[in-house]
Amino acid sequence: MPVKTAKTHHGELQRMIEIERKYLVNSNDFKKQSNSKYLIVQGFLSSHPERTVRIRVKDDKGFLTVKGMTSEDGTTRFEWETELALDEAKALLLLCEEGIIEKYRYEISHGALLFEVDEFLGANQGLVVAEVELSSVDQFVDRPNWLGDEVTGDIRYYNSQLSINPYTNW
Repeated sequence: MPVKTAKTHHGELQRMIEIERKYLVNSNDFKKQSNSKYLIVQGFLSSHPERTVRIRVKDDKGFLTVKGMTSEDGTTRFEWETELALDEAKALLLLCEEGIIEKYRYEISHGALLFEVDEFLGANQGLVVAEVELSSVDQFVDRPNWLGDEVTGDIRYYNSQLSINPYTNW
């Protein structure tokens, strides 16, 4: 699937197709290699599989994200995101479907890749998942030693599904 771009209201081009792989994490070694750590609180205005609409507060910033249907192999999908004022994002979180997700996100540079590791809290406590965005579906992933089994395409690990069926219920 080719990467599509679109002009935003500010005039710059942004990526519209997300290509990523998702993995379980098998140790806390990633924390020693972390560049940054954020608290994320997010909810879904719509968790429909064909189009999810997410509200996210990441530290002191708000975001609205729309995601399309995921490809059969789970690696690609349409994604559009824009920043919101923090007070707007917090107000929109109150309108979200049941199942707000809280997690710490760690960013880890490994070779030419940036891994985002989510350590879930609350009803998803105990789940630690790493994602890496790629420039193509067949891009080689140099796997750090803390990276476990790949779960790309397993819908149980989608945040929209974790808000409906939390990890502690499995």
